[in-house]
Amino acid sequence: MKTFIIFLSIIISTAIAHCYGIYSPSEYQYGYNEDGATLFILDFSNSMSEYLEGKSKADMMVETVRELLPSINPDTRVGLRIYGHKMGFTPFEACRASSLMVPISKINPGLINGTLSKSHPKGMTPITFSLKQAIKYDFAGVTGKKHIILLTDGGENCDESPCKFIMELVKTRKDVLIDVIAFNIDDEDDIDQLKCTSLVTSGKFYTANTAAELANSLKETTRAQKRVEAKIIP
Repeated sequence: MKTFIIFLSIIISTAIAHCYGIYSPSEYQYGYNEDGATLFILDFSNSMSEYLEGKSKADMMVETVRELLPSINPDTRVGLRIYGHKMGFTPFEACRASSLMVPISKINPGLINGTLSKSHPKGMTPITFSLKQAIKYDFAGVTGKKHIILLTDGGENCDESPCKFIMELVKTRKDVLIDVIAFNIDDEDDIDQLKCTSLVTSGKFYTANTAAELANSLKETTRAQKRVEAKIIP
């Protein structure tokens, strides 16, 4: 009986791991995406100007990314897109304020740092539009896995749904993986939308409310992990 229970426990543990994408440290290499590329999509919406632990959330994000960049393998192809850095004269323009600042290529920390230092939080949170632009244009010509690291301090506020967009996308695309870092977000609906956006692509979802948690989340997203393919069950 004891042997049977141990055997059953192993089966259950294995099943859980496959269902939820649990991984162990032996299953990844740090910061190297051999076949594919990584795109950071960072939030510069107005709410990122709010203070947390004595500094703005935008400054905290920039400092954390700067500390992270030197640890990424120099052969990794990395790009940077930001959103919310412009207001626009109309809501339509504000909801199109998303720009590819550093095209995908072998990582250039100096270029990324320079771009981040010139960016300031101002506008809306066009997450869905940013994802659409990234997948259609930023990864053009990139073969293999398209890895997006989305960092945001709020949900979509441009009358779109990143969850719905991604659920439609994965019906025909299996090469997009999205890790989401929800930074200082309390709204449950926003969290549900963002969690859906990542998990549907077999990505990871993180919450961060401190500088230490933010740094840890970003480090985890830059690890080339073995993933478990997600399936949508009708």
